[in-house]
Amino acid sequence: MKDLHTNLLGDPVAVVTGASRGIGRAIALVLAAQGAKVVVNYANSPAAAEAVVQEIQDFGGGAIAIKADVSQPSEVDAMIEQVMAKWQRIDVLVNNAGITKDGLLLRMKLEDWQKVIDLNLTGVFLCTKAVSKIMLKQKAGRIINITSVVGETGNAGQANYSAAKAGVIGFTKSVAKELASRGITVNAVAPGFITTDMTKDVKANDILGHIPLGRYGKPEEVAGMVRFLAADAAASYITGQIFNVDGGMVM
Repeated sequence: MKDLHTNLLGDPVAVVTGASRGIGRAIALVLAAQGAKVVVNYANSPAAAEAVVQEIQDFGGGAIAIKADVSQPSEVDAMIEQVMAKWQRIDVLVNNAGITKDGLLLRMKLEDWQKVIDLNLTGVFLCTKAVSKIMLKQKAGRIINITSVVGETGNAGQANYSAAKAGVIGFTKSVAKELASRGITVNAVAPGFITTDMTKDVKANDILGHIPLGRYGKPEEVAGMVRFLAADAAASYITGQIFNVDGGMVM
């Protein structure tokens, strides 16, 4: 990973939102293993976030946990200020934080719609805006947004989540065009059905029938794609793209 920013001084710093568990945790661990100093962002699970930090430190990596609700501008700004005060740079941003508030449209409360949009879409906007200012000065950086296959296909009972994730796809493409001239790449990863705490209560009876590979995905498999986009020199000519990690659900 140190080869990525040869025009910059110091070790790369990666901010991973929603990194205390599931896909975010796997991403934090794999980026740390690549040599990045990792910011383990969390909103409601300090013990889990500190456990991720400890795991990274145990294998010799650098990490800190920072509490911030990424749907709140003031908390995002405070998080970024804390990172800059400690490490003076941000090279990678992974917008992973997300929630679900599932329900059929006719029964969906406005509150449940708004909470999902605020965190899953507005949070991506707030974090990207804050970090892009730093990356523009550095003239380098990689931004990876975690979207979902339902942002491409839709899903009954997830109008709010699908709308937010579709928004992330459009946002990714637009920002990629805005930042490309300064050496900043912006891409998205769209997981399919990945075994995490978020999906444990989903009724999965018919899901396997729609996955050609015949199994659910693992957080580490999503993290592997993020690692490539964030850390591999071969990804330096890729921007504005959506990469499905879904076992073939969307073809």
